[in-house]
Amino acid sequence: MARRGQRRQTGGTRPAQSNRQRGNQNGNQRRKRPLDNEGIIPVLARAVREVEIAVQKGAVQRPDRTKFQVVALLVREERARIKADTETTEAKRADELKRLDGIATILAKTTARDTSLLELLTEESEVSDAARALKREMLEAAGLDVPPEEVATPEPAVANGSHSERRVVPQSVISRQLSNPFLVPDFSVPAPVSPKTHRLASWELLGPLFRSFEYGGASSCMELPEPTTLMTPGGKELMHHQAEVVAAAAEGHRTFLLADEPGLGKTAQALLAARAAEAYPLLVVVPSVVKTNWAREADIWTPQRPVTVIHGDGDSVDGFADIVIINYEVLDRHVGWLGNFGFRGMVIDEAHFIKNKSSQRSQHALEIADRIRARTPRPLMMALTGTPLINDIEDFRAIWQFLGWIDDKKPRPELMAALEETGLSPVDAGFYSAARAAVIEQGIVRRRKVDVASDIPARRVADLPVELDDALGRSIRDSERKLAKRLLKRYQTALETRTSGVTVEGIDHELVRRVATWEREDNSDNASGENVFTMMRRIGQAKAGLAADYAAQLARNVGKVVFFAKHIDVMDVAQETFAKREIRYSSIRGDQTPRERQKNIDAFINDPGVEIVVCSLTAAGVGLNLQVASNMVLAELSWTDAEQTQAIDRIHRIGQAEPVTAWRIIASQTLDTKIAELIDSKAGLAARALDGSDEEIADSADVQLEALVALLTDELERLG
Repeated sequence: MARRGQRRQTGGTRPAQSNRQRGNQNGNQRRKRPLDNEGIIPVLARAVREVEIAVQKGAVQRPDRTKFQVVALLVREERARIKADTETTEAKRADELKRLDGIATILAKTTARDTSLLELLTEESEVSDAARALKREMLEAAGLDVPPEEVATPEPAVANGSHSERRVVPQSVISRQLSNPFLVPDFSVPAPVSPKTHRLASWELLGPLFRSFEYGGASSCMELPEPTTLMTPGGKELMHHQAEVVAAAAEGHRTFLLADEPGLGKTAQALLAARAAEAYPLLVVVPSVVKTNWAREADIWTPQRPVTVIHGDGDSVDGFADIVIINYEVLDRHVGWLGNFGFRGMVIDEAHFIKNKSSQRSQHALEIADRIRARTPRPLMMALTGTPLINDIEDFRAIWQFLGWIDDKKPRPELMAALEETGLSPVDAGFYSAARAAVIEQGIVRRRKVDVASDIPARRVADLPVELDDALGRSIRDSERKLAKRLLKRYQTALETRTSGVTVEGIDHELVRRVATWEREDNSDNASGENVFTMMRRIGQAKAGLAADYAAQLARNVGKVVFFAKHIDVMDVAQETFAKREIRYSSIRGDQTPRERQKNIDAFINDPGVEIVVCSLTAAGVGLNLQVASNMVLAELSWTDAEQTQAIDRIHRIGQAEPVTAWRIIASQTLDTKIAELIDSKAGLAARALDGSDEEIADSADVQLEALVALLTDELERLG
């Protein structure tokens, strides 16, 4: 653009410049050079002085904390830029670094006055949306271009290498974020106390902590306060054991492994604990089959708190709800915004779902939990499961990490402080009992029905042997013999080719286990494709008609019956049997819509004419209240006692008025009998670890492997 004097000039010789004009020109030339009041440094200097004054007055508010954090971030970035600038002179570089040092000195003096500001200087400190916005404003005020990554919040790293393009942010969530632009981390709660000593700093402690639960001891339940009332604000009555957990949350306890036996009302306890702790917004992560049930329970127990359920990409989610319910299966799409949403509490239902730390759902749950803790120093964290141990004491690891008791390598500060206070180390005889007690007081709550709900009738598991005397039964027994002989051949070949020179008199049980492991992992030499899994499925198919017949007899004699099976074809046979006998039934399967599923549940519960409900162990094993029935038929065996127990507890719950019997259909003279024995032998693990039982813990190896070991051992013993 031309200068004003030039626009007025129409032609001819340019007039001589006056002294004033020459002065203006020289002034313009000087302003082209950087001045002390240009660039980002003066913007930072003004901001840090404002924070310093606020601290001196003792009136530090959240905006001041945000400004302090942004100044620290920009000082760090500007220092790195200046040092990397190869075009500037050494003198200029030294001058700018000196000015930055002055700002840094004020930051240091300010933190000396208010030490809570120190946590904002760490690399791990959470940068809020308000801080990003302020950082952008400061850069613009300095006349600098704002890089794209400062305009939008970067997506966090995706766990386990999954693809970020699946990530979504529902529009309603964006609306909430825009309406709360100054939502920042909560610093009102003091940080956890560090251990007074570091006596145990060099010890490997996680292994001993897990083992402390193998040795048994007292029942695993923290000391809970006596509740002052058993009534909810809505007028509903709690059982005493439920009110205890709510009272603990009201008194300030913030982490719970709520491991009550199934049927003791964990959902209500979690919802009311969140209310007592004011842990809103609250995130609830559940299996897909119980999302609808959680929403219903929330409406019952905390009707004043809006609830939203996330389906798919979350198009229908209410971003302004107090309780957000999501299932594990879609967590990967929403993990980005969930971590930044500002939750003050998180509940995971059926927490044993995250026991495998290499799974994406486990990694996503742990990532969100860490990000919630970064924003809120002491959020309410609750892990709910009636069966926290499926196969091994190590199943505790991911759950404890979710709760913030441990990290990948060691106990976190609160648990470490409790261990330090014992004055013991893993070499001391009393360490394990003391360590167990220290972990329990972090928040393990385990109550048994027999102890806290004496009005719930007893239950029993009754095995009903059946003979498979048809062609399919004969085929199954023939396949078992072939599998046993294949195992024997592998065993004999291993003996013949052994080069170690080791000789074992009788059966080499170590080699038996190795052969069983090989067989389970490699079926390449198995022409028929037969293995333990396929054989158990065939046994289930062979039992299907017999199990359905027995369920039909029960329904005619005792009333409503719950029928559980693992496989669709077994459920199909059962439904065909009931239809032929003109017995009305409903079914609960994994391929149903939530509306269809709930319609079938309601039909079984409320319609006297619906005598049987046919349930999938996978789809209906958790989250259902079917106590309208007191008899159950288990048509197929589970692979774990935990899965079997979960199924039985659909009817053995609060509100049950009759003794409960689970009729387990066992195919005689087949692998079915061995699997049943193995499942029963492993049932002592949770009892020993959580209930203080003196039962011996069975080998925690998986049931499939043990079944192969039993087959080969029996074959070797038969040969003498």
